[in-house]
Amino acid sequence: MKPAAFDYVVPRTVGDAVEALGDTRRKAQVIAGGQSLILEMHLQRIRPELVVDINRIPELDRMIVEADELRVGALIRHAAFESADAVPGPLGTLLSRAVVNIAHPPIRSRGTMVGSFAWAHPASEWCAIGVALDATVELIGPDGAREIPAGDYFQGPHRTSRQPQELITAVRLPLLGGNTGVGFIEQRRTHFCFAQVAVAATLTVNDGLISEARIGLVNSADRPVRAHAAERSLTGIEIGRAQTGGYRLTDDDPFARAGRIAAHEDAAPLAEPYADVEYKQQAIAVLVARTLREAAADQQAHDAAQRGDHR
Repeated sequence: MKPAAFDYVVPRTVGDAVEALGDTRRKAQVIAGGQSLILEMHLQRIRPELVVDINRIPELDRMIVEADELRVGALIRHAAFESADAVPGPLGTLLSRAVVNIAHPPIRSRGTMVGSFAWAHPASEWCAIGVALDATVELIGPDGAREIPAGDYFQGPHRTSRQPQELITAVRLPLLGGNTGVGFIEQRRTHFCFAQVAVAATLTVNDGLISEARIGLVNSADRPVRAHAAERSLTGIEIGRAQTGGYRLTDDDPFARAGRIAAHEDAAPLAEPYADVEYKQQAIAVLVARTLREAAADQQAHDAAQRGDHR
């Protein structure tokens, strides 16, 4: 199929883009990477009257570290995060582990992190990481600029608190301290499928005890989920010795317990082809436990390196 007819503008400044979006007489869509939007337009499930192409706005094509945050502009492509060195510290490691699960290289070379936030698909890796890390979404519209915490931004599948006349200019993520370990694991039917379930986790450890855990769940409800109850179950727990070999954890292991809590208290999975609710609950429980163990091993490796222990 072909898209329905639409007008097309290419603004050169953020102000021009906002002015174009502010024309309430026409239904508008913003395009940056367009990896989801163009398909939906071809299928005519989305029929914009105006497409605003922001690819010629230089100020949106910047990724910088400001104080203790990473600010990702609206034109920064997924591929920018494939190297862990692209972003300082454990946050760079987490983003690099997650990004390889996003589609395949041609998609990653065009799609953007901010575009994922705009699209708000429940299976988006970036959206769950944003919720887990308390990211901030920056927007600007006819009434000026505003910021929305990621936890308040997502409202449901493809639904957000962004107004139609607003443009997302950037997403800000907090940098993670050196005493934080990270993990990301995804389950999907094939390499090119959306995630059936995925988990992002960070563990901050002080004096051998978990002082903070953050867990983001992908495709585990109608929006990205932060597993608050599972996180609380881990506070103050001794991290223990990193395990090697195999994935099975005993039922009384704190990571396994956190997985069960996440699956049955935090998540609200929806049935889909090849994955009913019971399957997804089991997958969430297992993946949370494994991802937490990956984060624990990551933190202990950093700790050993700082001590000069390379065994």
